[in-house]
Formats: sequence, structure tokens, C-alpha cells
Amino acid sequence: MKSPTTDSKPIYLPSDAIQKRAYIASLDEYLEIYNASIKDPVKFWEKIATDFFWKTKPAGPFLNYNFDLNKGNIFIKWMEGATTNICYNLVDKTIQDGYGDKIAYYWEGNEPGEQKQITYQALLKAICKCANVLKGLGIKKGDRVAIYMPNTIEAIVAMLSCARIGAVHVVVFAGFSANALAERIIAAQAKLLITADGTFRGTKFIALKSIATQALMQCKGAGHPVSHCIMLKHLHTTQQIPEIPWDDAIDCAWERLMASASEVCAPEWVDGEDPLFILYTSGSTGKPKGVLHTTGGYLLYTATVFKYVFDYHPEDIFFCSGDLGWITGHTFNVYGALACKSTSVVFDGIPTYPDGGRFWDLIDRYKVTTFYTAPTAIRTLMQLPVSYVTKYSRASLRILGSVGEPIDPSSWRWFYEVVGSSRCPIIDTFWQTETGAPIICPLPGSTPLKPGSATLPFWGIVATIVDEDGIEIIGRGKGHLVIKNPWPGMARTIDGDHQRFQATYFEPYHGYYYTGDGAQRDADGYFWITGRTDDMLNCSGHLISTAEIESVLMQHPSVAEAAAVSALHAIKGESIHCFIVLKQEQLYNEIMESEIKSIIRNQIGAFAVPDLIQPVPALPKVGSGKIMRRLLRKIVRQEGHLGDTSTLVDPNSIDQLRGLILNKAKML
Repeated sequence: MKSPTTDSKPIYLPSDAIQKRAYIASLDEYLEIYNASIKDPVKFWEKIATDFFWKTKPAGPFLNYNFDLNKGNIFIKWMEGATTNICYNLVDKTIQDGYGDKIAYYWEGNEPGEQKQITYQALLKAICKCANVLKGLGIKKGDRVAIYMPNTIEAIVAMLSCARIGAVHVVVFAGFSANALAERIIAAQAKLLITADGTFRGTKFIALKSIATQALMQCKGAGHPVSHCIMLKHLHTTQQIPEIPWDDAIDCAWERLMASASEVCAPEWVDGEDPLFILYTSGSTGKPKGVLHTTGGYLLYTATVFKYVFDYHPEDIFFCSGDLGWITGHTFNVYGALACKSTSVVFDGIPTYPDGGRFWDLIDRYKVTTFYTAPTAIRTLMQLPVSYVTKYSRASLRILGSVGEPIDPSSWRWFYEVVGSSRCPIIDTFWQTETGAPIICPLPGSTPLKPGSATLPFWGIVATIVDEDGIEIIGRGKGHLVIKNPWPGMARTIDGDHQRFQATYFEPYHGYYYTGDGAQRDADGYFWITGRTDDMLNCSGHLISTAEIESVLMQHPSVAEAAAVSALHAIKGESIHCFIVLKQEQLYNEIMESEIKSIIRNQIGAFAVPDLIQPVPALPKVGSGKIMRRLLRKIVRQEGHLGDTSTLVDPNSIDQLRGLILNKAKML
């Protein structure tokens, strides 16, 4: 690959200050390592594996896989037969290396002033206590434990205590309904639930224990009674809250159990391919998918990505705003972070409470060097007066990161110029729950950046694009994003339904891992993620991505967020319907509509001008911030069954949107 050209798009080169400190300080160096990782992946990852502790080495091949459905079931195995314990590698080994007194986590609660911190030594003691509690309640290697907790240090302790004894944790976002929680407990066959009394997100109270109790009643009614429910007393408030339900038959107090537990718990040595955790993602139809990750490969990949993608050094302070209930929180608040002996900030709140300066206040107080957040949060904060940002120094910041969905160029530039003062590279990461960690992303010291592009594949990833017939597109082009080879951090199956795993990820384009996303590759080999391929629009023969339209919509100064979907059209095949959230104090009128359509006409073409532009109070999103466009598409098509909606942060937004679209249809 040659050095990037302008390609009519601005390029941001790594600064001298970033390159001077970076592990990988040039594009040539990145390419040399990348080519080595592709030429001989076993040799490449075997070398990285030596950084970690293995009780025994692999009994067979370091990598064994089958991507060919003609040869039977798909499988991926890294280091099968090797034994290790991921908790031991993250915590015990770090202490043995002399970092026992280093802060592992700073915790900041919803209310300003709610603060904790914990060293690696104290973290190990808490993990061992919790692991002994679980063992005392009958949990053993291979058992599943559901965790329904706020973004707290205790939730991390619960996750790592499962890993320490070889149990499989199933973290459920602490915002899901009782139905969604029960569905996941039953699907995973979890034997025990860990929760908290409740939590606040801004001013909104979430009655976690009440929701958990309802879920456990549903589980019992469905023939899957849970043996115990451990409740953490998290609330310390004078506000009036509902009574916390309690059942002596199954409920246990976290504090009482931990107080009497031993601080010593030997790790359970597990196979490199033994399950580590299950995370549920929503599906367009049917039940959520239980994505299963295993131990050894996930450790290697997340540690490597965390170190090099964020150019993490021991003195850095890392702040990822992602929730522990999502893969971002798993990988970058727990496993990848601790594998690099990190100090991280964990935040249990929202970026606009008590005001729009909360993130920037945290960054200044904890001297955060790396800040990783979602485009949704960025767009929310863009709506506010810039003084919320500029009143804080942010001088400690060195690197910014984006996660969740493609970031549009206007949000990218705001993040770069306003938050990073035009000196911090933006690490725009493309990945999924199924990939375990980013698979396409820049490196701070080596990758020239193009706003809106996820740039280049990470080491060990052979990414390409194919057309509708599965034929690989060489060079520039647009199509379906696939991965041609296995990598250590990828999911191994859908729990309990391997056929669904094969059908979803390997059958569409035989022999490739199908991401489900569309992408465009430019002349420099840079990837531009165009969104889920079921979010592509075919209007009058023109194939357009939702991301392309939304990026243009965001150019209007009054638009804070946007989503584009297709509706059926008798003449065009599909028409374009756009939903927009306006910035504060902005009113939608015919002039604004005309301006928006004019921008789209000029930027894309007349064929892309939407038939409908609908202002809405909010867009339907999951907790990670991803906009659920498939639901919007079903609503504009007036379909009755919406599929799985359990992952929505605010399920009530669906009824509101239905009403708006119905009224608009009557007017038309």
C-alpha cells in the first residue's frame, strides 16, 4: 500500500509528539508487522502469547479452524489444550511484576462526589472473596452466572471472580426490563444472579432489585428457578425510592457474604478454548443471540489491541465511557485494560448530568490521557454550548477514540478540534460483539487519518469486500465487508445454537466471516464503514448507504442526530425516510426542510432526496448508543411485528414514533 493521497478528503498526519512516544511510529512499520501477522499468524500470535502465563502449553496445533461449510461445521480453536486462568494473568501476575500498589480503577458515581479507587492488590483480595462466595453457593467451573449491576468496581469484581473459578459470566445491561433479563437468564441457564438494590442514571431511578425479582419469578414460572440472588447495597441517597423486595429463600446480601469470605482463592486452570463469557445481542427476528467468547484467544487479542491501538503506556490514565453490559466494557474496561496493567476510570453516570461538562470534569480531575466514547455521546454534547468543553483544560488528553457505529465527519471534526484542541488523534474503531475487539482501526503514531474512515485492518485481520454474488472486489469499490481468516478474539459460537452461528456469519458468503456491514474501500485501501447491509437503500436503482445520507444530514447546523431508512415505493422500489433530532431551541419548518434537501441534492444527488423528513424527540437506541434502524424501517413500513426490542434503552420511544409516522401518513 502506498502513502495516502488526498482523494479529495482531508488527511490528518500523526504529530511529532505522538510519534515520538508511539510503539509504532510509521506507516511502514505498521505494514511490516501487519504483513508478518498475515504471512504466519501462528508465529505472530505465539510470540505474543509468551507475555502471559500458561500452566501448560497447547497439546495440539496452536491454531485449528474450518471456514469451509463443505467440510462440516465451522470451528475456530486457538491454543486448545493450553491451560491458563485469565484472572491470574490480569491481576496476580501484575502484582507479581511489582504493580500491586498501582491504582487499577478510579470509580465515579452518578452524583458528583461519589468516588472510589482500588489498587491491584485490593482488587485481588475482593476477587478472591467473591470467588469464594460463589463457590460457597455451589458455583463451579462451567456454571453460568448472570450479572445485572450498575457500572461499578463490584461488577468488575463479580466478572473476574467468575473467571477465577472457571464460571461463565453473562452480564446484562442494567437498564433492561424484567422480561429481557429473564429471557437471558433462561437462555444461558444461569444458576445464580448478582444484582444491586438500584441505581440512578442522571435523575432517573432504575429499581434493579425489583426488576431482578420480577425476572426471577418469570424464570421460576418457566421451569428455571435460580438458586440464589446476591444483592449489592449500592444506593446511598436521601431521595425517596420504592421499597426493595427481599426473599429470604434465595436473596443474599453482598456485604454479609463478602465480610466472612476468605481473601485467598486459588485460580481454576482452564483450557484456552473453555468459555469465558456470553453476551447477548439483539437479532432482527427471533431471540437475542448469546455470543460466546473463550479464554486464551480473547486474552491475546484484547491485550494486543489495547496496547497498540491506544498506544497505552503504564503511566497513562484510560477512560472508556462504555457500559460493562456491552462488549466495549468487557474488552476495554476489564480484560484488555487489565492485561496491560492499566489504570482506568469507570463512570456510572451520563455525560449531561449534572451538566454537559461531566466528561471534561472527569478528564481534568483524573488527568485522563485516553478518552474512548461513542458517536452518540459526541453528537449529544455537540448540541450544548461549547463553553461546557472549553471551561475545562483537557490538557492531559493525548488520544481520543470512537466506538459503537461509524462517526460522521462533522462529529469527527468537532471531537478533534474542540475536545482534542486539534492535537489528539481520533482512533475510530470498527468492531462488534462477535469480533471481541476492533478489527479495523488506525494506530495513533502511524496511521494518517481521514475523518469518517475506520482506516486499515488491525494485525492478523484480512478484510475485504465482496459483491452481492460473493465475488471479491479488488481495489476501490463498495460492497459487503467480510474477513477471510480467523483471529484469536473472534466469537466461537452462539450459545446453544451453533447452526445459527454458521447461518448468520458464514453461509451468506461461503468461506468468509460476514460482518453484516457494508464498506467502501478507497484508492489508499482505507475502509469506510457504510452501516449494516440491511440498512442499505436501493432508490431508483441507486444503492446508497444510510451512513452516507446521515453524514450529509448532519451537515445542517440545526441537526443533532439523524437516521435514514427505506420505505417501499411503487415506482422507485424504495423511498428514503429520514428521522432527525434537532439541537436545542431549534424548530423545524419548511425553510429548514428545504435547506436539508438542498444539501442532500448537492452532496449526493437528486435521487437521494428523502420523501420524508421527520423531526423526533429521540431515536431508538440500545445502551451502547447504536441507533436501531431496523426498528425505524419496520415502523415506516407499518409492520406489526418489530422483532426483539428488549435491548432498547427507552422502549416507549417506539410507540411515540409509531404515532408520529401514522399522523404524517394521514396528512400525506
